[in-house]
Amino acid sequence: MHPPEPTGLKALAGSAATIAGIKPKSNIVRLLEFSAGRSIVRDLNGLPEVLGRVGTLEVRLARTKKDIKRAQKLRYKVFYKEMSAIPNPSAYLSRRDKDPFDRVCDHLLVVDHGVPAKPFRKAKPKVVGTYRLLRQEVAEANFGFYSAHEFDIDALVTASPHKRFLELGRSCVLKEYRSKRTVDLLWQGIHAYMSHHRIDVMVGCASLEGTDVSRLTLPLSFLHHYAKAPRDRSASAVQGRYVDMNLMPKDEIDTKRALKALPPLVKGYLRLGATFGDGAVIDRQFGTTDVLVILEVADIDKRYISHYAAAANRIAA
Repeated sequence: MHPPEPTGLKALAGSAATIAGIKPKSNIVRLLEFSAGRSIVRDLNGLPEVLGRVGTLEVRLARTKKDIKRAQKLRYKVFYKEMSAIPNPSAYLSRRDKDPFDRVCDHLLVVDHGVPAKPFRKAKPKVVGTYRLLRQEVAEANFGFYSAHEFDIDALVTASPHKRFLELGRSCVLKEYRSKRTVDLLWQGIHAYMSHHRIDVMVGCASLEGTDVSRLTLPLSFLHHYAKAPRDRSASAVQGRYVDMNLMPKDEIDTKRALKALPPLVKGYLRLGATFGDGAVIDRQFGTTDVLVILEVADIDKRYISHYAAAANRIAA
């Protein structure tokens, strides 16, 4: 079943506010917030305003419609202008990558407060990185998980009824900010979020650029042989879209070359201790071949947990 299309700003704000747990406000309060550019559609649910900071960069959650639009504009710039995604008419006209999931997901932002002011204009913070976060209870109350149109996520969730799932998606960083510092900040924000909401498992699609599987034989085979999730903690690509990742024998894989061929995001997941689902899926709209990442919080390398927890303590202090 496809999610319904939004039916106007009122429906958009109402749906998001309901899911975020925001108490209804009077029309006067809403009008004042909107006129001040602060039409709040997300509640921080007890999380601090700032989740991490390095130099002029900070990581935080989107709170207003404007915040979410800035994340969508960044995604459009990276996915459609830099990479090979094909926009639908709505995305093309608005210059934003958007879908109905945006109004129920939380949006993690990395913001640069050190951008120089343009002539005759006041300096404004710039959104340079983003991640979209969808908690299990929110997914179940709405459209399900976004990844479910490519992978059988429901089977994975059903197999672990006592665990809380978080879907990560739509991650991107502006080209000039693609550094360890920015990625580290994003993960600091994710750590704070998943700790606060007591998340047990993180899942989501990660993309290898290109749709010609013959050119991705090495990295896909590496993930299949060296990082495949155990059968009882895995999910397969949906029927009709399944692409076999076992494309070459394990003893023929040059692991150094394979790691070099993997996108930085996938290598980052591997360092944290992630495993990958059964089969890949070709996404022709985005020009990618997608794999399913499965990251059990209990399996994350303790060095990273300590690192992010220490960073959070510094912010709190």
